[in-house]
Amino acid sequence: MSPGGREVTITIDGREVPAVEGEMLHDAARKGDVEIPYFCYEPKLGDPVGACRMCLVEIEGIPKLQTSCSTPVREGMVVHTRTEQVKEAQNSVVEFLLVNHPLDCPVCDKGGECPLQDISYGWGPGKSRVIDEKRHFEKPIELSPLVAIDRERCILCYRCVRFSQEVSEDAQLQLLDRGDRTYVGTFDDRPYVAPFHGNITDICPVGALTNYTYRFRARPWDIEHAGSVCTICPSQCNVSFTVRDEKVKRVISRDNHEVDDGWLCDRGRYGFEMFDAPERITGPRLKGGAEAGWEQAVEAVAEGLRGAGGKVAAIAGDASNEEGFLLQRLLRDALGSGDLDSRPSRGPKAEVLRRLAEPSVSAKVRDIDEADAILVLGTDPLHSSPILDLRVRKAIRRNGAKLVVATERPTALDGGAEAIARYAPGQAAHFVSELASAIGGAENVATPVAGTLRDAEKVVVIWGERVAREEGSAEVLLDVAKATDMAGTDGAGLLEIPDTTNARGLREAGCLPDAGPGLAETAAGRSTEEIRQALIDGEVTHLVLFGADPLRDFPDTPAWEEALTACDFLVSFSMHENATTAKADVVLPLETHAEKDGTVTHPDGRLQRVRPSASRPGFVQSNIVVLAELAKALGLDTGIDSQPTAFAALTDAVSFYNGIEEADVGGRGIRWQDREGSTSDRTGSEGSGPEGSTASERPGPIETSDGDAADTERDAPISMVQPDQTPRGVASADSPSVTPDLPGDDSLLLGTYRDLWAGPITELNPPLKFLTPHQRLEISPQDAQRLDLKNGEAVRVSQNGSAVTAAVLIKERVSPGTAFMAEGVAGANANALLNGGPVKVQIEKLSETRA
Repeated sequence: MSPGGREVTITIDGREVPAVEGEMLHDAARKGDVEIPYFCYEPKLGDPVGACRMCLVEIEGIPKLQTSCSTPVREGMVVHTRTEQVKEAQNSVVEFLLVNHPLDCPVCDKGGECPLQDISYGWGPGKSRVIDEKRHFEKPIELSPLVAIDRERCILCYRCVRFSQEVSEDAQLQLLDRGDRTYVGTFDDRPYVAPFHGNITDICPVGALTNYTYRFRARPWDIEHAGSVCTICPSQCNVSFTVRDEKVKRVISRDNHEVDDGWLCDRGRYGFEMFDAPERITGPRLKGGAEAGWEQAVEAVAEGLRGAGGKVAAIAGDASNEEGFLLQRLLRDALGSGDLDSRPSRGPKAEVLRRLAEPSVSAKVRDIDEADAILVLGTDPLHSSPILDLRVRKAIRRNGAKLVVATERPTALDGGAEAIARYAPGQAAHFVSELASAIGGAENVATPVAGTLRDAEKVVVIWGERVAREEGSAEVLLDVAKATDMAGTDGAGLLEIPDTTNARGLREAGCLPDAGPGLAETAAGRSTEEIRQALIDGEVTHLVLFGADPLRDFPDTPAWEEALTACDFLVSFSMHENATTAKADVVLPLETHAEKDGTVTHPDGRLQRVRPSASRPGFVQSNIVVLAELAKALGLDTGIDSQPTAFAALTDAVSFYNGIEEADVGGRGIRWQDREGSTSDRTGSEGSGPEGSTASERPGPIETSDGDAADTERDAPISMVQPDQTPRGVASADSPSVTPDLPGDDSLLLGTYRDLWAGPITELNPPLKFLTPHQRLEISPQDAQRLDLKNGEAVRVSQNGSAVTAAVLIKERVSPGTAFMAEGVAGANANALLNGGPVKVQIEKLSETRA
C-alpha cells in the first residue's frame, strides 16, 4: 500500500513517471508501465527485504546499483533499468539461481506459469557456463499433509517464511542452516499445519512448494481459470477456480484488497473435493430414496405444500441473494405464510437490524487497516471468519492499531491484545451495556478495554452474530457506537461476523420473520426457534429447508429431532446427504459455489458475484429456475427464468439496491453505500456517501418502509464477568481480575463455539479429513483440580437428559466456573446440550485412561 505522501515526478528510462513520495521505486515503475523483474518482492508480505537482487536498477547520483523494491522514490530521481551494468547484474543473478536449479520444467507443476521461467527467458544470459553436477535432495519432502516442498528448486526468496512469520504469525516456517546450506523447513521437521498455510504455494515464485491436491493433475495449457467467490464461510474470499474437463482441480486466490487481501484459508482452498463426494446429491429424490425427474419432484413439492393451509414455514441457510428472494416470495406470496427465517437461532427485531445497517455506523473491511483501536466482541475470527483474523493482525503489525478482545472464551487474537475482558456465557448484553457506560463515563471509571476505545479516534468493532442472540444486546451495540462517535468519524463503525455465509444478503433479500426485501416492514411471522416449537405443537405442519441442516447446525438438537419427526411434509434442498435429508419427503439437490450463478452480500454490505465455473453433476439444475418453477406450480408467476431476471427483480424490490446493474457488481463487488447517487430516496438522508466523503456526508439510515492459537500469555489486563455472580461488566482499570466463587457441585456453565474444522466441509474432503476435530471439554485449571480431571481424560457431559462424550482440555485462560465445547462435531455435537441459552452441565469421568 502506497504511503500518503505528496506527488512527485521521476524519470525512468527517459520517461517521466508520476509517483508518490515514499513509495517504492518498483511500484512507481509498474504504474508507469515499466517492467522490472523480481522474485522476493510481494507487497502483501509487508516491508520489502531486497533478498533476491533481481530488481537491481541504476540511479543517477548513486554509484552502486540499487534494489528497486526497497528504494523509496524522491522528487527528480532519474532511473535506468536497461543499461549494460543493469543487464550484466540481472544476467548474473539468473545464472547464479540456475546453478543448482533442476531442469525439470517438463514435469514441474509450476511449468508454464513460473516466474523463474519467464525471467530466465527475458533477463537471463541464455546460456550457462557451469558444467558441474547440480545438488540433489530428496524429492518431494512432505512439509505438511497438504503441501510438498522440492528443496532443490527453492531459490530462497523468503516469501513463504515471511508469510509464516509476518502474516499468519504462526512462526512455523524457518530458514535453517546458513550460507549455501540454507533451506526452508520447520523446527525439528514437524509438520507445518496451520489454517492458512496453503497460501505459500500461491506466493512461491518457483515450483518449490506445491499442493498435493493439484500435483501432476493438470498443465497450464489445458486448464481454464474462472473467477468467483468462496461461500464456505462469511469471509466470502475472491477465488479463481482452476478448471479442467469442466471439473475444479484447484482453488487459488484472486486479489481483492477490499475483501481478502489476496489470502485464502485452507478450508476454502482445499474444500473443493466435496463437489464430487460420494455423499453428493445429484438429482431429486422422494421419500425412501426413490429417484425422480424434475417435473415429478416439483409437482410432488407443490402438491405437498398446497395442503398446508398456510401452516408452512421455511428456513434459508446456504443460499444466494436471488435464491433467498425467491424463497421468501414463494412462502409469502404463493403460500400466504410469514414464518420464514435465515438465522440458526434467535436474533434482534427488524427495527434493530435496520439501525445496525445504517451506513453511518457500518464499517468496511478496509476500515480495519486504518483503525486506531479494534474491539473483537463475542467471536474468534480465526474460526468464524478466518481472513479477518489476518486483517486484524496486519492492522496491529503495520499500523499500530490497538486491539482489545471481549469474549466468553479465549481467542487466537488474545496474544496481541492491549486488554482482554472475559464475560460469562449469556452475559454479553450486560457486558456491552457496561462497556458503553464506561466509555462515556468519567475518566476515573475507565477500564482497560473502555480506556483504549475512549482514547482512539477511529474505532472498529468486530462482533459475532451470537452476541445478538441475547435480548437487548444488539441495541446496546448502538450505544457503544454512540459512545465512540462512529457516526461522526469516517473509517469507524460496526462489522458483524454472522454465523452463516450469506446472512446479511438473506436478511436484505427478505428472509426474516418480520421484514421483507430491503428490511421493509411486513406482517410478523415466526422465527427459527418459534418455527421449531410450532412444529412440535402442530401449529406448523409443513417445512421447507433451503441449504439448512438443523440437526447438525442449530442449537438444541433433541428439540429439532422432535420437530422434524412431527413435521407432516418436509422439503430439503441440500448439497449432500445428512441426517436431515433422511427425514425429508422430497430432497432437491443444491449447486456448489463453483456451479452457482448469483450474488451474495459480504458482512460489510458488498454485493459480490458468484459465477458458474464447473459443470453440474448428474441432474442438478439451477436453483433459481427450480424455485421459479415451483412458485409457478403453486400459482405464482414471478417472471423469473434465469439469474439476470432474478437479479433485476431483487434490485427492484430492495430499495437500497435500486439501480445496481450486474456490470456494477463486476469482479470486485460493490457496496451500495459507496455509490454515487446513494441519495435520500434510498437511504433516508441527504448524504451521498461515496468513498472519500466526509463524516457529515455519510449516508443516513435505511428507510423503514421496506485452533486457537497457541495458549500463549501476554501481560494484557483482563477483566471478567464471572458465572454464578452478579455480572460485573468491566472491572476498574486498577482493580485485579475477579476470582469467582467456585460452585459447590460438579456443574459448569457451558458455552459453545464454532470450530473452523468442525462440519461436513472437512469430513467430505479427503485432503482435510485429518483435521476433523474430536470433541473437547475446555476447562480451567481450578475446575480441573476441583473435579479431579486431567488432560485427555474422557468425560460425559450431560444436561437435561442429553449427553456428549468429550476429552478434557485444560486451558489456563478459561475462566473458572465455565466450560466450552465445539458445535457441529460429528458424533459429539455440543448443540445437543443447548436448550435456549447458556446451560449448566454435569461432568462425569468415564475412565482414568487418557483419550
